[in-house]
Amino acid sequence: MSKWKAWATALLTLTFALSPFFSDPFSGFSADQFPIPQVDPPIQPVGWAFSIWGLIYGWLVVSAVFGLWKRASDDDWDRARLPLILSLAAGTPWLAIALISAEAATILIWIMLVTALWAVLASPRRDRWWLAAPIGLYAGWLTAASFVSLASFGAGYGIVTDQIGWAYIGIVGALIVGVSILLQRPGTVTYPAAIAWALIGIIVANGASNLGISAAAATGVAILAALAVRGGLTSGAVSPDVS
Repeated sequence: MSKWKAWATALLTLTFALSPFFSDPFSGFSADQFPIPQVDPPIQPVGWAFSIWGLIYGWLVVSAVFGLWKRASDDDWDRARLPLILSLAAGTPWLAIALISAEAATILIWIMLVTALWAVLASPRRDRWWLAAPIGLYAGWLTAASFVSLASFGAGYGIVTDQIGWAYIGIVGALIVGVSILLQRPGTVTYPAAIAWALIGIIVANGASNLGISAAAATGVAILAALAVRGGLTSGAVSPDVS
């Protein structure tokens, strides 16, 4: 079998992980990137929540190196590689695009999300911590980030409702997608963990000033935590390798 997918995954993981070094720091769209300026949108997690990218980048690199070294011709790994390749290819220029066009970045991050979720569902249950876990962390953060981007876009163009309304839409939307994926892949605990991390960032950013938003995000964290614990107990997620 050709090893091109393993090599392409490794190459694109590297370009993806290095992309922050070639653009300015990003912790959300700037207020003037939309016709209706989005000043401190309630859907936006607190700045330090974006530090999760360090773990995502590092774990994806380790996964790609291990996959190239030990699983280059593995059919199970190959099923997840194609969608991951597509997601990373879209993700490599994302930061640079987001600083220029919030609209283009919103479209692109949804392409990243759909292909990342495809990769999560295609990941083998064995080698869980080498492949499914890092992809799950990546896809989980993208789930939250995609709805943050969509909510910012909707509020920024005055579609249907305002910042507060779109914050609720974004939180509920991320939860619907997150719960759906978690029910299909209950052992991938990093996926709900990343979404919960984003929701905690939203709680901290809003605090008591937007109590309803904070409460909605906190409810989401509780739901994800309960499902993750239940899934871990029933699928053996604590095991480093499940056949």
